[in-house]
Order: sequence, then structure tokens, then C-alpha cells
Amino acid sequence: MPGIRTNAAAEVLGVSPNTLRSWERRYGYPQPRRTVGNHRNYELVELQTLRDALDQTGNISSAIELARQRQAAPTDGGSLFAAFEHFDEDAADRTIEESLAVRPLERTVEEMLLPAIDRLAADPEREAELEFASRWATGWLHGARRLAPAASRPAGILLLDSSHGQEAEGVHTQALDLALRRAGFRVLVLSNELGDERLGRALGARDPTAIVLCGPGADTQSAVGLVRKIRELGFVAPLYGFRAAGLIGAAVPSAGERPSEVTGMLNADLRRRAAQAFA
Repeated sequence: MPGIRTNAAAEVLGVSPNTLRSWERRYGYPQPRRTVGNHRNYELVELQTLRDALDQTGNISSAIELARQRQAAPTDGGSLFAAFEHFDEDAADRTIEESLAVRPLERTVEEMLLPAIDRLAADPEREAELEFASRWATGWLHGARRLAPAASRPAGILLLDSSHGQEAEGVHTQALDLALRRAGFRVLVLSNELGDERLGRALGARDPTAIVLCGPGADTQSAVGLVRKIRELGFVAPLYGFRAAGLIGAAVPSAGERPSEVTGMLNADLRRRAAQAFA
């Protein structure tokens, strides 16, 4: 997955680039990869894991030890699925809290929460369980979003939700919203069926760097129509699809199927556009 450069990485951690480089020299963590041009490229989840550990410990050496443990912890989503099966809210709360104690929030969401939701969504006999799980997940994700750090980057992302009440897809969109906020982006989530006036106000308020159409609730024709509407309003931000299998072709390229894929793609896209602007 594409990483992020030193200045952006330092912003995620709330420290100076010099401090970040000194941690690398002293502790070997976070450990960036090197590009062909010998620039540092940091893994976003590694930075977020360190940031959370530092908030808990207040000490960099202890935070690095905790972050390394969390990065290495194996994942087992069976207990969360069992809690959903039994409509057990307390067990779901406990399972997530136990996961967060030993692994990053991003891994907890992508490797435990979302797979459990998708597993229920794939079984037509478990509609009640899926509704329960989706309602629980919605509440938990909203709580986690309120605890997300303030935006540290000027880039704004508009998420246009086309889930239309599909529980699993709505949870995926909320998970993407949380992932982008934790990566420092400013995020606005709205329905993809806004009229011209409401869409224009939303675009003007956020002035997004990118627009992501989320979920399979829109076919290619309606997506192309949405692109045309956005362009007619005078906005040139690129449009991508998230879990939007029907949106093929150049009009709406895919940004990925997981929140981390979208975050990595948007980071790489912003870096590429910045390089072009200064070329």
C-alpha cells in the first residue's frame, strides 16, 4: 500500500519531522520504506497505532513497545460473529474492547468488524442478526468517530452514500468515514441523490479534493450522470468508487474495497497531484 511522506506522517503524530526522524534513529520505529528517490514512506496504520499508544502511555519508549505488540497481534473474528448471532450487545462490546487492547483500531475494524457484518449479510436466513449487528456497529463507529483526532490536513473528502438502507454497505461507508478522519482528512458524508442545489451547497462548503461514491446502490449510468452534474457545477475534484462494483470505466475508477485501500489511494493521489503542481 502507498505510504505517506515525512511531513504528513509527522502531522498524523502531532510532532515535528525532526522528532519523527529521531525516533526512527533511536528506536527503529516507525520504520519507513524508501522510495526510488530515497524519500521516506511511512505506513499509515503504523503511525496511527503509535499515535494511539502514545496517547495512552504518554511515553515514547512505552508507546513504541505497545504499538509493536498491537501490530503483531493475530486476529480472530469468530467471537464477534458469535456475539452478533446471539444478539449479545455486552459480548460485542467486550470483544471489541479486548481487540483494541492488543491490536490497532484499523485492524479491528477491517479484520473483525466488517468481516462479521459481511458474513451475516451473505446469509439470507440471518436478516434479524444482520440488523442487530449493523445497528450495534453504527453506534460503535459513531462513538469512535467522535474520538478521532481533529483534521490535520487541508484535503477534504466528500463521501456520497448510495447504500439505500442496505445495512452492510452502510456500515462499510461509516468505516471508511472513520478511517479517513483518523488519517487526518476532513470528511463529509451525504446521500448520492442530492438535487443540484443541495449538491452545489455541499460541494461549496467542503470544496473536496476527492469525491467517493460509496456502495453498489448506483449503476454506471447514474454514476456518469452524477459526474456530469458535479462538473456542470464547476468542481473538478476526481470521483472514485468504493465497493461500487457496477461503476466501471474511466468515469468512476475504483478506489478499493477496504477503507485502508481508499486511504492509501487518496494519499498517493494527493502526493502525485502535488508533485505535478510543483513540476
